[in-house]
Amino acid sequence: MLSKNIEIALNKQVRIEAESSQTYLSMACWAEVNGLEGIANFMYAQSDEERQHMLKLIKYVNERGGHTKITDLNEPKTSYETFKEMFEALYQHELFVSNSINELVHITFDEKDYATHNFLQWYVAEQIEEEATAKNILDKINLIGDDKGGLYLFDRDIQQIAIAASAPAAK
Repeated sequence: MLSKNIEIALNKQVRIEAESSQTYLSMACWAEVNGLEGIANFMYAQSDEERQHMLKLIKYVNERGGHTKITDLNEPKTSYETFKEMFEALYQHELFVSNSINELVHITFDEKDYATHNFLQWYVAEQIEEEATAKNILDKINLIGDDKGGLYLFDRDIQQIAIAASAPAAK
């Protein structure tokens, strides 16, 4: 059974994951209308992944005797000056999510809710991966600079990341 404090904190994280999904969906739309098909596909995949993170939390809360409450969301940014600005925003957002997960883990530790603490370890590991991916992408963008040919190749490469991420895991 979840404490009220942990239920509230998990509900806050549900909202953050939902807003993450919407943010990345908005980024996908911006990329798509700007002819960046690979980036758009990557962002669509990221949006789907964030929704899955949200659903995993929802199920956990409800199964542990809590009640997940679906709330309104903040409207995401819909336009960017450059794709680099968009990926910088993505990286900053991932840092924000990591901080939120860390705060949540801290609450579970303080309340000695080791089941939820253990459940959240998946999110901790996931955020390490998300931050590393975003940082790696920014590093590549900085290498490209203003090279349009580099942007074309980057757009194709990032589409391959999206395809690989959505492929079923080998058994």
